[in-house]
Amino acid sequence: MAMHVVVAGGHGRVARRLGRLLTARGDSVIGIVRSSQHETDLSADGMESVVMDLDRTPVDELASVIVVADAVVFAAGAPPENTAQRKGVVDRAASLRLADAAAAASVRPFLLMSAMGVEAVADGRFPPGADAAYLEYLRAKWATEEGVRARPAVDMMVVRPGRLTDEPGSGRVTVGRRVSEGTVSRDDVAALLVALLDHPRPGAVLEVVSGTTPINEAVADLR
Repeated sequence: MAMHVVVAGGHGRVARRLGRLLTARGDSVIGIVRSSQHETDLSADGMESVVMDLDRTPVDELASVIVVADAVVFAAGAPPENTAQRKGVVDRAASLRLADAAAAASVRPFLLMSAMGVEAVADGRFPPGADAAYLEYLRAKWATEEGVRARPAVDMMVVRPGRLTDEPGSGRVTVGRRVSEGTVSRDDVAALLVALLDHPRPGAVLEVVSGTTPINEAVADLR
């Protein structure tokens, strides 16, 4: 049976790869984007698009988009070079509004793209060697995780990739609650998201880097 997925941040590099993988096998994907200029790209990927400003759109309006979905993916976010205010808005405020909308629409599966290293800033800590921009990036990601985690009406799954690359995916990863630092292809992160949509692990927090285990096998082995 075809799956219906809503992807926030639908024009992102991982999100577009995810959309192409899902639509290629017959699933339906709606990408939420901030600009109408992105609609052509999403259409080429086989995705529908909805233009919305996540941090300003009312929850009930977001819910009207999400209500058709079997799952929601939050792949939006400001990169490390953006201002601290912008990272806070895009990463935390927008994700919490989306989670509230998913709850209102009774859509439980909620996949959240985060980043390795976020726990280094938990409880106000300062990771050694982190510059100010990266520190704020991690803080925003951590606040996002904590905020969505506090919303039990959605079943959050967190994916924390290592340093992302545009290298072709190998289809093989190392994934677990904690793994050694490393890089991972955006192709493989997108494939991991597909596997988690197919085989949800509610409450899971998963770090992922390139590795030797086929992605579907890695997800099947999760406890």
